Amino acid sequence: MIQELDLRLLPQQAVNEQAITAWLIQEKGLDANEIQGVNVLKRSIDARQRTIYVNVRVRIFINEEPQAPSLETQHYPDVSGKPVAIVVGAGPGGLFAALRLIQCGVRPIVVERGRNVHERRKDIASISREHAIDPESNYCFGEGGAGAFSDGKLYTRSKKRGSVDRILQILCQFGASPSILVDAHPHIGTDKLPGVIERLREQIKASGGEVHFETRMDDILLQNGNVVGIRTHTGNELMGPVILATGHSARDVYHLLSAKHIHLEAKSLAMGVRLEHPQQLIDQLQYHSSQGRGDFLPAAEYSLVTQVRERGVYSFCMCPGGFVVPAASSPNQVVVNGMSPSNRGSQWGNAGLVVEVQPDDYTNVMKSALEKAVVDAGANAHTMPYAEQDFPSALSMMVLQEQLEYASFLYGGSNQTAPVQRMVDFVQNRTSASLPPSSYTPGVISSPLHTWLPPLIAGRLKEGFSEFDHRNRGFMTNQALLFGVETRTSSPVRIVRNPDTLAHSQAEGLYPCGEGAGYAGGIVSAAIDGERCADSLASQLVNM
Repeated sequence: MIQELDLRLLPQQAVNEQAITAWLIQEKGLDANEIQGVNVLKRSIDARQRTIYVNVRVRIFINEEPQAPSLETQHYPDVSGKPVAIVVGAGPGGLFAALRLIQCGVRPIVVERGRNVHERRKDIASISREHAIDPESNYCFGEGGAGAFSDGKLYTRSKKRGSVDRILQILCQFGASPSILVDAHPHIGTDKLPGVIERLREQIKASGGEVHFETRMDDILLQNGNVVGIRTHTGNELMGPVILATGHSARDVYHLLSAKHIHLEAKSLAMGVRLEHPQQLIDQLQYHSSQGRGDFLPAAEYSLVTQVRERGVYSFCMCPGGFVVPAASSPNQVVVNGMSPSNRGSQWGNAGLVVEVQPDDYTNVMKSALEKAVVDAGANAHTMPYAEQDFPSALSMMVLQEQLEYASFLYGGSNQTAPVQRMVDFVQNRTSASLPPSSYTPGVISSPLHTWLPPLIAGRLKEGFSEFDHRNRGFMTNQALLFGVETRTSSPVRIVRNPDTLAHSQAEGLYPCGEGAGYAGGIVSAAIDGERCADSLASQLVNM
């Protein structure tokens, strides 16, 4: 007989299948000789009350031969000689689009401006070691996209639950731990994800597709207003319909589309700081214990949200047991992000703490605030990106991102040194006289973030911090550091597409895809969107 039960256990009772089996024998009266095996199907931690519980769904094999949970294996045929589609970008949107094209009988040609994920490690290491940024291969650009070296978190609020499970199953097929099918907040880890990405790429090639690294798209080829291919930086032309999966930081792509009069819209996004606490403190707060996580719980994470003066203030991309990393994609920028290894074993935890910013805010309040910040830093306001340029309103949020990142660079002092401030000092409007140790390897410098972050952001962060501390006493502490700035939470632009065909609303043959197009927010949602774009493109090819 096979039974499935939903159990609510203490952490030590749910630590592994042997402990769960012992609990079933003691509490449910099951016969130890009859239990042949136990599979954990789902697992989540309930830390809302002082006593922490682990909710698990288990499958129990009673006098039955135990079987491991089955993985649905996808088949990828040989598409050599089949119709061609171009995929621009080898992040999750592009890679999963390419794999789905293969299943639909279309041969993908993937072009990626950055390097493969192995070589990309070296470019990322040089940012911390030498403070040198390669504009084509960094935390944002290269195989795997921005998520490859930014934690590998797979949690999504997508309602397409079946599609989410499909993406997780495919990741397991290519080497991810089956635990991602079980955990409520699945996570691969920055140290494990690159190997999975390499295997995805090798499957594309083994099926007859192509993957070209260090190949930047410099032009989109139009014919009668429709997209028929691309031109690369080498002058090579690749012909076919185009899935555009270039990620949220490919600003040159937005300029190109704007110059081609391809319809774009500015969209709201969130900006703020990255906040780092000692992980032990987060464990103590989230698990309601001075002992922290103890021996049976993972590094704790948090998710916080409130409204401050009609704007959302919330945590973003929480990285327990992780590191703050430099995420700039060009010189004269300081941008930060977070990552965690698979064991989440560092002594720090960090998250973006951000404020919703709307397109009208740029001209109404943010532009003048940023000009003042640059002048106060000792620079001329004319040195700001776009200070002397006209730009279409669709790019206003992108301009805001760049100008805030430039201000952060000025206050960082030099290279990729990050401007930081203790949390309580920020709220109380005083410069930090000393700084605690941090995980950020390029170095930090004390900076009065409260004076140069635009008031729309700084003021709401202060109120939000107070609200979060009211809910979690001890959250606001001078042990915590604020890092400037967190700006790359999502795309600043939406590339408008037809909701039925997923092709661009004006330019047929162009399929804006994933996070950079404004239709996704993370690894899994971008992968889902990549598959949807591939299905739509393939159906159009069949009907031609």
